[in-house]
Amino acid sequence: MRGANGPRRSEVLDEQGESIPAPGGADSWTTADPEAGAGAAVTLLRALIREACVNDGDPASGQEIRNVRVLQRFLSGVPDGALEMQVFESAPGRASLIARVRGTDPEAPALGLLGHLDVVPVDPDGWSRDPFSGEIIDGEVWGRGAVDMLYLTAVFACVLREAALAPERPRGDLVLLAVADEEAGGEYGLHWLLREHPGALRVTEVLSESGGMRFGDHVAIGVAEKGSAGRRLIVRGVPGHASIPYGAQSAAVRLGEVMQRLALFEPAIQLGELWSRFVSARVSDPRLAERLRDPVRLDAALGELGGIAGYAHAISRVTLSPTVLRAGKTHNVIPGKGRIDLDIRTLPGTTDEEVDELLRQMLGELADRVEIRHLRGWAATSSPTDTPLYAAVERAVTAVSGAPVVPNMAAGGSDARLFRELGIPAYGFGLLGPSWSYERYREHIHGHDERIDTGSVGLALEALRRIVRDRIG
Repeated sequence: MRGANGPRRSEVLDEQGESIPAPGGADSWTTADPEAGAGAAVTLLRALIREACVNDGDPASGQEIRNVRVLQRFLSGVPDGALEMQVFESAPGRASLIARVRGTDPEAPALGLLGHLDVVPVDPDGWSRDPFSGEIIDGEVWGRGAVDMLYLTAVFACVLREAALAPERPRGDLVLLAVADEEAGGEYGLHWLLREHPGALRVTEVLSESGGMRFGDHVAIGVAEKGSAGRRLIVRGVPGHASIPYGAQSAAVRLGEVMQRLALFEPAIQLGELWSRFVSARVSDPRLAERLRDPVRLDAALGELGGIAGYAHAISRVTLSPTVLRAGKTHNVIPGKGRIDLDIRTLPGTTDEEVDELLRQMLGELADRVEIRHLRGWAATSSPTDTPLYAAVERAVTAVSGAPVVPNMAAGGSDARLFRELGIPAYGFGLLGPSWSYERYREHIHGHDERIDTGSVGLALEALRRIVRDRIG
């Protein structure tokens, strides 16, 4: 569908009947009130949280159509012709929203704002409040998805609406890509959209998640993500009655031997330019920084990094994490087959052949008795830091926060990689408050009691406004 949906109005109601205020008036593109805009983004965030679009990997889960409807209501006050909206469903309820403000110059950049609408499951027993209430407590919005990444999706929608309500069209396109299924790999979201409706996603540069946290006195902006090279290791033994274990060849025991080797194995350290910049931003002690830049001494120094040591370990090498172990079906039968599933995260440039060789090195003399099968994966991706968009992000974030920017690599993955694979620069954006260290950021993503302060929502909103004006205003 194209154009606005519903009546033209300056106020939209969420499912609970609460007002979602418009972010500024008709001239908000150039003179938006930061406080008013932040209030709209916070109210929209709360509405998105309450829809509980939980994605557990089952094709019927997610039901992101509910959050699509929230965004449609929020954008419904835009005059006809100022905004093009399309809803795509890859399966019943698995909906994504593409909303575009067209610019006046077809040669100008088309800036994509990529946000996802789904959230990961919760364990209610681990939460001190209702994980889908969207409550505001002491200036913080509580709920699953508050940090990952509904606050940014709300900020993206607010800036898009401001652009659509402005008295003049921007020079280039501004596109909201609010997609389904990011948390389970994107097969019902961006993967499907790029395959089935690539024309609707026409952008030349992209901002998404995985940025804005503080590395010391710097603000991190994501320019790269590790790849995924999942593997299944199959071991075989000889089944038999468990009452006679002498001389048995149990697949369970062989799994244990493989697990022991995995626990002791460390892939080679590989340090690149991003590593050095991470150390410079995060480590103030010159002696510790020197040790961290030395591959021989790095591991001995990791423990001195405190809560960020795990991240530092992850981005300095390929990592192998056993996640699923299975052998046997009943307690009185020696299993004849077992398996270990590995989550393997790779650095840029790592090939599938190199991953398989790494596993053979780990297995040693066991390699001939273990079958290696490939699971789903993708290559590591990165975007250069010499693009106009990255420069605009750097200027905006520094102007709003007063802090310099440092490019970083995400240990996990996001939908942004799909645009990088197409040669489109994509960056992990965000701007969180000074107390948001990387450790705090990681604690809240997929964790209990997820929440974000309203001040950080306002910072991200103001930084994004500056970027959009810089690139297409």
